[in-house]
Formats: sequence, structure tokens, C-alpha cells
Amino acid sequence: MPKNATMIHHSWDLTPQEAIQLQKKLAKEIRVEPLDVEKVKLVAGCDISFAAHASTDTPVFAGVVVLELPQLTLKERVGVRTISPFPYIPGLLSFRESPPLLEAWERLSTRPDVLIADGQGLAHPRRFGIACHLGLLLDVPSIGVAKSLLVGHHDAVPNQVGAWQPIVDRGEMVGAALRLQQNVAPIYVSVGHRADLTSAIQLILQCRGSTRLPEPTRQAHLYVNALRRGEIPLV
Repeated sequence: MPKNATMIHHSWDLTPQEAIQLQKKLAKEIRVEPLDVEKVKLVAGCDISFAAHASTDTPVFAGVVVLELPQLTLKERVGVRTISPFPYIPGLLSFRESPPLLEAWERLSTRPDVLIADGQGLAHPRRFGIACHLGLLLDVPSIGVAKSLLVGHHDAVPNQVGAWQPIVDRGEMVGAALRLQQNVAPIYVSVGHRADLTSAIQLILQCRGSTRLPEPTRQAHLYVNALRRGEIPLV
């Protein structure tokens, strides 16, 4: 079990049908609560990189990058090369990507205050995206930031930094379409665990860099792709 994890754990050797039932069960354990953003100093971003046309026996590179607020300076980054045996199935991304990411997390020497995942949190058909899964297993506040909408709909987001619109799915507000830069598409923010939408938006705005994405996940994306291409060594 990863360090600092809760007693919640489960087998990863599951069929897709078993994984869906587990999502429904674990979704009941998610805590939506205010996060004291002013106390957040270390923010982790995580991402994963597969080779093109990856199969279940293709090596995967997973990484976690920790940045320090408010300057967003690099504090630590760790990565692993491993195998992820679960196939890609829409809605079950966390069963493919979480084990490698947990393996990378275990190598951290710092303890991040918040984890930002490149994917969904509550903005998921069963309200249990990868940000929920990782946050629950690690017992760390977590936020999902996705580049595309998985469920729900939202009104047009005004073209100004910090503007956002609720993402509504089946009558429930499950996230926010948030604009980090003018004249570019919004990102999709949703709660993972131990945060609420207001504090999630506030923190993501504090992690804003010069691109569409928040810096922690952007840096993680660059890192794992560089690892996969062999441009930098694993540490």
C-alpha cells in the first residue's frame, strides 16, 4: 500500500463489470468539504504516458511533479516505468492509470498538500473519476482537471481569466468549466476528494501558468513524455 494511504484498498485484478461495481461502492466514501487553500503550500500534479497504440503489456511511464506555491517552483518529481494490465475502457480510466501513479507517489520524499489529476473527479458517470480514486486511496485532497468534458453540459464561459460556468449532469452540478487564459478553451474542474468546488477553483487559479492547463499537471505531462522518449533519466 502506498505510504500515507488510508485503510481503504482493493484488488486491481478486476473485470470491467467488477470495476464498475467498485466505483459505485467507493463513490459513497468521497468527502466533499471546504479546503483551506491558504494553507496549501505543495501541490502535486500527476500524469501518465503510453506509447502510441499501447496494449496491456506495453510499458507505461507515470510521474508526479510537486510544485511549491505561490511561485510554482519545482520541489520534487518522481517517475516509474511499469506495466498497466487493465485495458483502456471509457469511464474506467482510473483502473488503468491509478496503479502506476500510486507506484510513483510511493517514491515521493515530500508530502503534497493537494493532488491534481489529469482527468475527472465527480464529473464522471458514476461520480468516481481518477481524481476521486487517487484521493480516496491516498487520503489526500484531490482535484480533477480534464481537457475534455465527459458528462454533463455548461453554458458559454466568458472570455476572461477566472470566469467559469457550472457543469450540470442529470440535474446535479458536478464541476466547472473554468477559463485560465483568454481566447483559449476552458478546462474542466471537478472535486476528487476532501475539497469542494469553490476551493478547487480557487486553487487551480493559483496554479495558473501561461497556458491553458494548470502548471502542476502541465509539468507532469511534459515530464512523463520526456521519460517515455528517453530524454531524461528516471530518478
